[in-house]
Amino acid sequence: MSDTSRPLRVAIVGAGPAGIYAADALMKSDTAKDRGVSIDLFERMPAPFGLIRYGVAPDHPRIKGIITALHKVLDKPQVRLIGNVDYGTDITLDELRDLYDAVIFSTGATDDRALDIPGTDLDGSYGAAQFVAWYDGHPDFPRTWPLDQEKVAVIGVGNVALDVARVLAKTGDELLPTEIPANVYEGLKNNKAVEVHVFGRRGPAQAKFTPLELKELDHSPNIEVIVNPEDIEYDEGSAVARRGSKITDQVATIIENYAIREPKQGAIHKLYLHFFENPVEILGEDGKVVGLRTERTQLDGTGNVKPTGKHTDWELGAVYRAVGYLSDNLPQIPFDTQAGVIPNEAGRVFDEGTHLTGIYTTGWVKRGPVGLIGHTKGDANETVDCILEDMTNEALLSPSRPAEDALIEILESKNIPFTTWDGWYRLDEHERALGAAEGRERVKVVEREDMLAASEPDKVARPSS
Repeated sequence: MSDTSRPLRVAIVGAGPAGIYAADALMKSDTAKDRGVSIDLFERMPAPFGLIRYGVAPDHPRIKGIITALHKVLDKPQVRLIGNVDYGTDITLDELRDLYDAVIFSTGATDDRALDIPGTDLDGSYGAAQFVAWYDGHPDFPRTWPLDQEKVAVIGVGNVALDVARVLAKTGDELLPTEIPANVYEGLKNNKAVEVHVFGRRGPAQAKFTPLELKELDHSPNIEVIVNPEDIEYDEGSAVARRGSKITDQVATIIENYAIREPKQGAIHKLYLHFFENPVEILGEDGKVVGLRTERTQLDGTGNVKPTGKHTDWELGAVYRAVGYLSDNLPQIPFDTQAGVIPNEAGRVFDEGTHLTGIYTTGWVKRGPVGLIGHTKGDANETVDCILEDMTNEALLSPSRPAEDALIEILESKNIPFTTWDGWYRLDEHERALGAAEGRERVKVVEREDMLAASEPDKVARPSS
Protein backbone atom coordinates (compact mmCIF):
# COMPACT_ATOMS: atom_id res chain seq x y z
CA MET A 1 0.00 0.00 0.00
CA SER A 2 1.39 3.38 -1.00
CA ASP A 3 2.09 5.96 1.71
CA THR A 4 -0.29 8.83 0.92
CA SER A 5 1.32 11.10 3.51
CA ARG A 6 4.13 11.88 1.06
CA PRO A 7 4.07 13.11 -2.55
CA LEU A 8 3.32 10.59 -5.28
CA ARG A 9 6.68 9.43 -6.67
CA VAL A 10 6.68 8.78 -10.43
CA ALA A 11 9.52 7.80 -12.75
CA ILE A 12 9.20 8.61 -16.45
CA VAL A 13 11.69 6.80 -18.70
CA GLY A 14 12.23 8.92 -21.81
CA ALA A 15 12.46 12.72 -21.75
CA GLY A 16 11.00 13.47 -25.16
CA PRO A 17 7.69 15.27 -25.69
CA ALA A 18 5.62 12.22 -24.65
CA GLY A 19 7.35 11.90 -21.29
CA ILE A 20 7.32 15.62 -20.62
CA TYR A 21 3.61 15.85 -21.50
CA ALA A 22 2.96 13.04 -19.00
CA ALA A 23 4.83 14.99 -16.31
CA ASP A 24 2.77 18.06 -17.15
CA ALA A 25 -0.50 16.13 -16.95
CA LEU A 26 0.47 14.70 -13.58
CA MET A 27 1.29 18.10 -12.15
CA LYS A 28 -1.95 19.60 -13.43
CA SER A 29 -4.21 16.87 -12.04
CA ASP A 30 -6.34 17.76 -9.04
CA THR A 31 -5.75 14.38 -7.45
CA ALA A 32 -1.98 14.72 -7.62
CA LYS A 33 -2.12 18.35 -6.51
CA ASP A 34 -3.89 17.38 -3.28
CA ARG A 35 -1.24 14.84 -2.37
CA GLY A 36 1.70 16.42 -4.16
CA VAL A 37 3.75 14.81 -6.89
CA SER A 38 7.49 14.26 -7.36
CA ILE A 39 8.65 13.22 -10.82
CA ASP A 40 12.02 11.98 -12.06
CA LEU A 41 12.38 12.16 -15.83
CA PHE A 42 15.05 9.70 -17.05
CA GLU A 43 16.82 10.20 -20.37
CA ARG A 44 19.43 7.99 -22.04
CA MET A 45 21.01 11.00 -23.78
CA PRO A 46 22.82 13.74 -21.86
CA ALA A 47 20.25 16.25 -23.20
CA PRO A 48 16.44 16.10 -23.09
CA PHE A 49 13.74 16.53 -25.77
CA GLY A 50 14.11 13.22 -27.62
CA LEU A 51 13.09 13.35 -31.28
CA ILE A 52 12.78 17.12 -31.23
CA ARG A 53 16.56 17.27 -30.75
CA TYR A 54 17.44 14.13 -32.70
CA GLY A 55 14.56 13.57 -35.14
CA VAL A 56 13.43 16.95 -36.47
CA ALA A 57 15.22 18.29 -39.53
CA PRO A 58 17.59 21.18 -38.69
CA ASP A 59 15.81 23.54 -41.09
CA HIS A 60 12.56 23.20 -39.12
CA PRO A 61 13.04 25.65 -36.24
CA ARG A 62 9.26 26.09 -36.15
CA ILE A 63 8.84 22.56 -34.76
CA LYS A 64 11.85 22.96 -32.50
CA GLY A 65 9.97 25.91 -30.99
CA ILE A 66 7.92 23.29 -29.13
CA ILE A 67 10.95 23.08 -26.83
CA THR A 68 9.90 26.46 -25.39
CA ALA A 69 6.68 24.91 -24.06
CA LEU A 70 8.52 21.83 -22.79
CA HIS A 71 10.98 24.09 -20.96
CA LYS A 72 8.15 25.46 -18.85
CA VAL A 73 7.31 21.94 -17.66
CA LEU A 74 10.89 21.04 -16.80
CA ASP A 75 11.33 24.34 -14.97
CA LYS A 76 8.76 23.19 -12.38
CA PRO A 77 10.22 22.22 -8.98
CA GLN A 78 8.24 18.95 -8.95
CA VAL A 79 10.32 17.60 -11.87
CA ARG A 80 13.94 16.43 -11.96
CA LEU A 81 15.77 15.63 -15.18
CA ILE A 82 18.08 12.63 -14.82
CA GLY A 83 20.02 12.48 -18.09
CA ASN A 84 22.78 10.21 -19.41
CA VAL A 85 21.16 7.27 -17.61
CA ASP A 86 20.36 4.18 -19.66
CA TYR A 87 17.38 2.15 -18.47
CA GLY A 88 18.27 -1.53 -18.20
CA THR A 89 21.97 -0.77 -17.80
CA ASP A 90 22.43 2.11 -15.36
CA ILE A 91 19.09 1.63 -13.62
CA THR A 92 16.98 -1.52 -13.55
CA LEU A 93 13.26 -2.16 -13.30
CA ASP A 94 13.66 -3.66 -9.83
CA GLU A 95 15.46 -0.51 -8.68
CA LEU A 96 12.72 1.68 -10.11
CA ARG A 97 10.10 -0.40 -8.31
CA ASP A 98 11.95 0.19 -5.04
CA LEU A 99 11.99 3.96 -5.61
CA TYR A 100 8.65 4.91 -7.17
CA ASP A 101 4.91 4.41 -6.88
CA ALA A 102 4.58 4.29 -10.67
CA VAL A 103 6.86 4.01 -13.70
CA ILE A 104 5.92 5.35 -17.16
CA PHE A 105 7.85 4.24 -20.24
CA SER A 106 7.87 6.88 -23.00
CA THR A 107 10.95 5.82 -24.95
CA GLY A 108 9.54 6.66 -28.37
CA ALA A 109 10.74 5.07 -31.60
CA THR A 110 14.20 5.50 -33.07
CA ASP A 111 14.86 2.46 -35.30
CA ASP A 112 13.70 1.89 -38.87
CA ARG A 113 10.77 -0.36 -39.61
CA ALA A 114 11.82 -3.15 -41.97
CA LEU A 115 10.98 -3.00 -45.68
CA ASP A 116 10.40 -6.53 -46.90
CA ILE A 117 11.84 -6.42 -50.41
CA PRO A 118 15.04 -7.91 -51.84
CA GLY A 119 18.17 -5.75 -51.77
CA THR A 120 17.70 -3.87 -48.50
CA ASP A 121 21.05 -5.20 -47.26
CA LEU A 122 23.03 -3.79 -50.21
CA ASP A 123 25.71 -1.16 -49.72
CA GLY A 124 23.91 2.10 -50.44
CA SER A 125 20.59 1.02 -48.91
CA TYR A 126 19.94 3.06 -45.77
CA GLY A 127 17.32 3.39 -43.11
CA ALA A 128 16.00 6.94 -43.02
CA ALA A 129 16.18 7.03 -39.22
CA GLN A 130 19.94 6.45 -39.40
CA PHE A 131 20.40 9.33 -41.82
CA VAL A 132 18.23 11.60 -39.66
CA ALA A 133 20.32 10.70 -36.61
CA TRP A 134 23.48 11.59 -38.55
CA TYR A 135 22.35 15.01 -39.75
CA ASP A 136 20.85 15.76 -36.32
CA GLY A 137 24.19 15.11 -34.62
CA HIS A 138 23.22 12.05 -32.56
CA PRO A 139 26.33 10.94 -30.64
CA ASP A 140 25.65 7.21 -31.07
CA PHE A 141 25.83 7.31 -34.87
CA PRO A 142 28.77 7.71 -37.29
CA ARG A 143 30.28 11.15 -37.84
CA THR A 144 30.43 10.75 -41.63
CA TRP A 145 27.84 9.76 -44.21
CA PRO A 146 28.38 8.56 -47.80
CA LEU A 147 26.87 11.21 -50.08
CA ASP A 148 28.67 10.28 -53.29
CA GLN A 149 25.73 9.41 -55.57
CA GLU A 150 24.13 11.80 -58.07
CA LYS A 151 20.76 10.00 -58.17
CA VAL A 152 19.12 8.79 -54.97
CA ALA A 153 15.73 7.38 -53.98
CA VAL A 154 13.58 7.85 -50.91
CA ILE A 155 10.89 5.22 -50.33
CA GLY A 156 7.89 6.52 -48.42
CA VAL A 157 5.29 9.29 -48.50
CA GLY A 158 5.38 10.62 -44.94
CA ASN A 159 7.01 13.69 -43.46
CA VAL A 160 10.22 11.81 -42.61
CA ALA A 161 10.58 10.94 -46.29
CA LEU A 162 10.15 14.63 -47.15
CA ASP A 163 12.72 15.66 -44.53
CA VAL A 164 15.26 13.20 -45.92
CA ALA A 165 14.55 14.21 -49.51
CA ARG A 166 14.75 17.92 -48.72
CA VAL A 167 18.05 17.62 -46.83
CA LEU A 168 19.50 15.52 -49.67
CA ALA A 169 18.35 18.05 -52.27
CA LYS A 170 19.51 21.22 -50.50
CA THR A 171 23.07 22.48 -50.58
CA GLY A 172 25.31 22.43 -47.53
CA ASP A 173 25.45 26.23 -47.54
CA GLU A 174 21.66 26.42 -47.38
CA LEU A 175 21.70 24.39 -44.18
CA LEU A 176 24.72 26.11 -42.63
CA PRO A 177 22.63 28.80 -40.84
CA THR A 178 20.90 26.03 -38.87
CA GLU A 179 22.33 24.27 -35.82
CA ILE A 180 24.09 21.49 -37.77
CA PRO A 181 27.54 20.61 -36.39
CA ALA A 182 30.68 21.02 -38.47
CA ASN A 183 30.93 17.35 -39.50
CA VAL A 184 27.39 17.42 -40.92
CA TYR A 185 28.04 20.64 -42.83
CA GLU A 186 31.21 19.18 -44.34
CA GLY A 187 29.29 16.08 -45.41
CA LEU A 188 26.39 18.01 -46.95
CA LYS A 189 28.72 20.51 -48.63
CA ASN A 190 30.25 17.61 -50.57
CA ASN A 191 26.93 15.92 -51.35
CA LYS A 192 26.87 14.84 -55.00
CA ALA A 193 23.08 14.32 -55.25
CA VAL A 194 21.40 16.33 -58.01
CA GLU A 195 18.30 14.13 -58.42
CA VAL A 196 16.17 12.89 -55.55
CA HIS A 197 13.28 10.54 -56.33
CA VAL A 198 10.52 9.96 -53.74
CA PHE A 199 8.37 6.86 -54.34
CA GLY A 200 4.90 6.02 -53.05
CA ARG A 201 2.76 3.04 -54.00
CA ARG A 202 -0.54 4.94 -53.82
CA GLY A 203 -1.81 8.27 -55.11
CA PRO A 204 -1.78 11.93 -54.08
CA ALA A 205 -4.93 11.55 -51.96
CA GLN A 206 -3.27 8.78 -49.91
CA ALA A 207 0.02 10.59 -49.21
CA LYS A 208 0.76 11.13 -45.52
CA PHE A 209 2.52 14.47 -45.96
CA THR A 210 1.36 17.57 -44.14
CA PRO A 211 0.62 20.60 -46.36
CA LEU A 212 3.28 22.79 -44.77
CA GLU A 213 6.01 20.18 -45.23
CA LEU A 214 4.98 19.65 -48.84
CA LYS A 215 5.03 23.38 -49.62
CA GLU A 216 8.44 23.78 -47.97
CA LEU A 217 10.02 21.56 -50.61
CA ASP A 218 9.65 24.45 -53.03
CA HIS A 219 11.06 27.17 -50.78
CA SER A 220 14.64 26.44 -51.78
CA PRO A 221 15.77 28.25 -54.95
CA ASN A 222 17.97 25.24 -55.67
CA ILE A 223 15.17 22.65 -55.76
CA GLU A 224 12.66 22.05 -58.54
CA VAL A 225 9.82 19.78 -57.44
CA ILE A 226 8.54 17.63 -60.31
CA VAL A 227 5.36 15.54 -60.44
CA ASN A 228 4.28 13.54 -63.48
CA PRO A 229 0.78 14.73 -64.56
CA GLU A 230 -0.11 11.08 -65.17
CA ASP A 231 0.16 10.54 -61.39
CA ILE A 232 -2.73 12.92 -60.72
CA GLU A 233 -5.45 10.35 -60.44
CA TYR A 234 -8.36 9.79 -58.05
CA ASP A 235 -11.06 7.19 -57.60
CA GLU A 236 -14.25 7.36 -55.55
CA GLY A 237 -12.38 6.40 -52.40
CA SER A 238 -9.89 9.21 -53.04
CA ALA A 239 -12.69 11.71 -53.61
CA VAL A 240 -14.32 10.68 -50.34
CA ALA A 241 -10.98 11.11 -48.56
CA ARG A 242 -10.55 14.61 -49.98
CA ARG A 243 -14.07 15.65 -49.03
CA GLY A 244 -13.63 14.26 -45.54
CA SER A 245 -10.28 15.86 -44.70
CA LYS A 246 -9.16 19.41 -45.33
CA ILE A 247 -5.52 18.33 -44.96
CA THR A 248 -5.89 15.52 -47.51
CA ASP A 249 -7.49 17.94 -49.96
CA GLN A 250 -4.74 20.53 -49.43
CA VAL A 251 -2.02 17.94 -49.98
CA ALA A 252 -3.63 16.71 -53.21
CA THR A 253 -4.03 20.29 -54.44
CA ILE A 254 -0.38 21.14 -53.78
CA ILE A 255 0.71 18.00 -55.64
CA GLU A 256 -1.56 18.95 -58.56
CA ASN A 257 0.02 22.42 -58.70
CA TYR A 258 3.49 20.86 -58.83
CA ALA A 259 2.37 18.71 -61.75
CA ILE A 260 1.03 21.52 -63.96
CA ARG A 261 3.44 24.38 -63.39
CA GLU A 262 6.22 25.60 -65.63
CA PRO A 263 9.84 24.50 -65.00
CA LYS A 264 11.55 26.38 -62.19
CA GLN A 265 14.38 28.56 -63.44
CA GLY A 266 17.82 28.33 -61.83
CA ALA A 267 17.15 25.22 -59.74
CA ILE A 268 20.23 22.99 -59.84
CA HIS A 269 18.60 20.01 -58.10
CA LYS A 270 15.48 18.09 -59.11
CA LEU A 271 13.17 16.44 -56.56
CA TYR A 272 10.69 14.02 -58.12
CA LEU A 273 7.53 12.88 -56.35
CA HIS A 274 6.45 9.57 -57.91
CA PHE A 275 3.02 8.11 -57.15
CA PHE A 276 1.56 4.71 -58.05
CA GLU A 277 5.05 3.17 -58.06
CA ASN A 278 5.42 0.31 -55.59
CA PRO A 279 9.07 -0.56 -54.83
CA VAL A 280 9.56 -4.31 -55.27
CA GLU A 281 13.36 -4.69 -55.33
CA ILE A 282 16.50 -2.69 -54.69
CA LEU A 283 18.83 -3.61 -57.54
CA GLY A 284 22.50 -4.28 -56.96
CA GLU A 285 25.78 -5.17 -58.63
CA ASP A 286 28.86 -6.33 -56.74
CA GLY A 287 27.00 -5.79 -53.48
CA LYS A 288 26.18 -2.14 -54.18
CA VAL A 289 22.93 -0.38 -55.04
CA VAL A 290 22.58 0.44 -58.74
CA GLY A 291 18.84 0.96 -59.01
CA LEU A 292 15.29 0.46 -57.81
CA ARG A 293 12.60 -1.65 -59.46
CA THR A 294 9.01 -0.52 -59.02
CA GLU A 295 5.70 -1.95 -60.13
CA ARG A 296 3.05 0.42 -61.41
CA THR A 297 -0.17 0.33 -59.41
CA GLN A 298 -3.68 1.61 -60.08
CA LEU A 299 -6.55 2.65 -57.86
CA ASP A 300 -9.24 0.04 -57.19
CA GLY A 301 -12.14 2.38 -56.41
CA THR A 302 -11.73 2.33 -52.62
CA GLY A 303 -8.58 4.46 -52.36
CA ASN A 304 -6.41 1.35 -52.24
CA VAL A 305 -4.34 0.12 -55.17
CA LYS A 306 -3.78 -3.07 -57.11
CA PRO A 307 -0.73 -4.13 -59.15
CA THR A 308 -0.66 -3.74 -62.92
CA GLY A 309 2.30 -6.01 -63.69
CA LYS A 310 4.20 -3.16 -65.36
CA HIS A 311 7.70 -2.75 -63.94
CA THR A 312 10.22 0.09 -64.23
CA ASP A 313 13.91 0.00 -63.34
CA TRP A 314 15.25 3.33 -62.09
CA GLU A 315 18.98 3.98 -62.26
CA LEU A 316 19.93 5.10 -58.75
CA GLY A 317 23.02 4.89 -56.55
CA ALA A 318 21.44 5.02 -53.10
CA VAL A 319 18.07 4.20 -51.54
CA TYR A 320 16.71 5.60 -48.29
CA ARG A 321 13.90 3.59 -46.68
CA ALA A 322 11.46 5.94 -44.91
CA VAL A 323 8.63 3.50 -44.25
CA GLY A 324 8.22 4.18 -40.54
CA TYR A 325 9.96 4.16 -37.20
CA LEU A 326 10.16 1.17 -34.86
CA SER A 327 10.30 1.32 -31.07
CA ASP A 328 13.03 -0.35 -29.04
CA ASN A 329 12.40 -3.55 -27.12
CA LEU A 330 13.13 -2.63 -23.49
CA PRO A 331 14.65 -5.02 -20.92
CA GLN A 332 12.15 -6.65 -18.52
CA ILE A 333 9.19 -4.99 -20.30
CA PRO A 334 6.84 -6.99 -22.58
CA PHE A 335 6.96 -6.00 -26.23
CA ASP A 336 4.76 -6.71 -29.23
CA THR A 337 7.29 -7.18 -32.02
CA GLN A 338 4.59 -7.20 -34.72
CA ALA A 339 3.01 -3.90 -33.71
CA GLY A 340 6.26 -2.45 -32.36
CA VAL A 341 4.66 -1.32 -29.10
CA ILE A 342 4.50 -2.18 -25.41
CA PRO A 343 1.26 -4.17 -24.90
CA ASN A 344 -1.08 -1.91 -22.97
CA GLU A 345 -4.65 -0.92 -22.29
CA ALA A 346 -5.11 2.84 -22.09
CA GLY A 347 -1.49 3.09 -20.95
CA ARG A 348 -1.46 0.27 -18.37
CA VAL A 349 1.26 -2.21 -19.38
CA PHE A 350 0.00 -5.79 -19.71
CA ASP A 351 1.98 -9.02 -19.78
CA GLU A 352 0.01 -12.05 -20.97
CA GLY A 353 -3.27 -10.47 -19.94
CA THR A 354 -2.16 -9.20 -16.54
CA HIS A 355 -1.45 -5.57 -15.70
CA LEU A 356 2.06 -5.13 -14.35
CA THR A 357 1.35 -3.22 -11.16
CA GLY A 358 2.60 0.35 -11.29
CA ILE A 359 3.97 0.08 -14.87
CA TYR A 360 2.58 2.34 -17.62
CA THR A 361 3.46 3.65 -21.07
CA THR A 362 2.75 6.64 -23.30
CA GLY A 363 3.74 8.09 -26.68
CA TRP A 364 4.92 6.19 -29.73
CA VAL A 365 6.03 3.14 -27.74
CA LYS A 366 2.42 2.97 -26.51
CA ARG A 367 0.50 3.36 -29.79
CA GLY A 368 3.05 3.20 -32.60
CA PRO A 369 4.97 5.92 -34.47
CA VAL A 370 2.03 7.75 -36.01
CA GLY A 371 0.69 11.24 -35.66
CA LEU A 372 2.29 14.57 -34.93
CA ILE A 373 4.14 15.59 -31.77
CA GLY A 374 1.08 17.25 -30.27
CA HIS A 375 -0.95 14.04 -30.52
CA THR A 376 1.06 12.58 -27.64
CA LYS A 377 -0.73 14.96 -25.24
CA GLY A 378 -3.89 12.88 -25.47
CA ASP A 379 -1.85 9.71 -24.85
CA ALA A 380 -0.29 11.28 -21.78
CA ASN A 381 -3.63 12.36 -20.35
CA GLU A 382 -5.08 8.87 -20.81
CA THR A 383 -2.11 7.21 -19.12
CA VAL A 384 -2.06 9.67 -16.24
CA ASP A 385 -5.77 9.10 -15.68
CA CYS A 386 -5.01 5.39 -15.22
CA ILE A 387 -2.26 6.15 -12.70
CA LEU A 388 -4.51 8.43 -10.69
CA GLU A 389 -7.32 5.86 -10.75
CA ASP A 390 -4.91 3.17 -9.55
CA MET A 391 -3.63 5.53 -6.85
CA THR A 392 -7.20 6.06 -5.61
CA ASN A 393 -7.72 2.29 -5.60
CA GLU A 394 -4.40 1.73 -3.78
CA ALA A 395 -3.20 -0.33 -6.75
CA LEU A 396 0.22 1.25 -7.30
CA LEU A 397 3.64 0.00 -6.23
CA SER A 398 4.81 0.12 -2.60
CA PRO A 399 8.37 1.48 -2.89
CA SER A 400 10.74 0.70 -0.04
CA ARG A 401 12.92 3.76 -0.73
CA PRO A 402 10.67 6.60 -1.93
CA ALA A 403 12.85 9.46 -0.65
CA GLU A 404 14.10 11.70 -3.49
CA ASP A 405 17.77 11.37 -2.48
CA ALA A 406 17.65 7.55 -2.69
CA LEU A 407 17.97 7.66 -6.49
CA ILE A 408 20.96 10.01 -6.32
CA GLU A 409 22.66 7.67 -3.85
CA ILE A 410 22.21 4.75 -6.24
CA LEU A 411 23.58 6.63 -9.26
CA GLU A 412 26.52 8.05 -7.34
CA SER A 413 27.35 4.61 -5.93
CA LYS A 414 27.64 3.42 -9.54
CA ASN A 415 29.74 6.45 -10.59
CA ILE A 416 27.23 7.35 -13.29
CA PRO A 417 27.80 10.95 -14.49
CA PHE A 418 24.11 11.83 -14.76
CA THR A 419 23.04 15.18 -16.15
CA THR A 420 20.47 17.56 -14.68
CA TRP A 421 18.10 20.31 -15.77
CA ASP A 422 20.61 22.90 -14.58
CA GLY A 423 23.13 21.05 -16.71
CA TRP A 424 20.90 21.43 -19.75
CA TYR A 425 20.94 25.19 -19.25
CA ARG A 426 24.74 25.08 -19.21
CA LEU A 427 24.85 22.95 -22.39
CA ASP A 428 22.27 25.22 -24.03
CA GLU A 429 24.37 28.28 -23.22
CA HIS A 430 27.49 26.55 -24.54
CA GLU A 431 25.83 25.61 -27.85
CA ARG A 432 24.49 29.14 -28.27
CA ALA A 433 27.96 30.55 -27.64
CA LEU A 434 29.40 28.25 -30.32
CA GLY A 435 26.72 29.51 -32.69
CA ALA A 436 27.28 33.17 -31.85
CA ALA A 437 30.94 32.80 -32.78
CA GLU A 438 29.80 31.83 -36.30
CA GLY A 439 26.85 34.19 -36.58
CA ARG A 440 24.36 31.37 -36.02
CA GLU A 441 21.77 30.81 -33.32
CA ARG A 442 23.32 27.56 -32.13
CA VAL A 443 25.80 24.85 -33.06
CA LYS A 444 24.83 21.45 -31.73
CA VAL A 445 27.45 19.55 -29.73
CA VAL A 446 27.72 15.96 -30.96
CA GLU A 447 30.14 14.04 -28.77
CA ARG A 448 28.68 12.64 -25.58
CA GLU A 449 31.84 13.55 -23.66
CA ASP A 450 31.65 17.13 -24.87
CA MET A 451 28.00 17.35 -23.89
CA LEU A 452 28.85 16.09 -20.42
CA ALA A 453 31.80 18.48 -20.11
CA ALA A 454 29.54 21.41 -20.91
CA SER A 455 26.56 20.35 -18.79
CA GLU A 456 28.17 18.67 -15.76
CA PRO A 457 31.84 19.71 -15.69
CA ASP A 458 32.27 18.48 -12.10
CA LYS A 459 31.32 14.90 -13.08
CA VAL A 460 33.28 14.23 -16.26
CA ALA A 461 36.54 13.39 -14.49
CA ARG A 462 34.83 10.69 -12.44
CA PRO A 463 35.38 7.10 -13.59
CA SER A 464 32.36 5.34 -15.00
CA SER A 465 31.64 1.84 -13.81
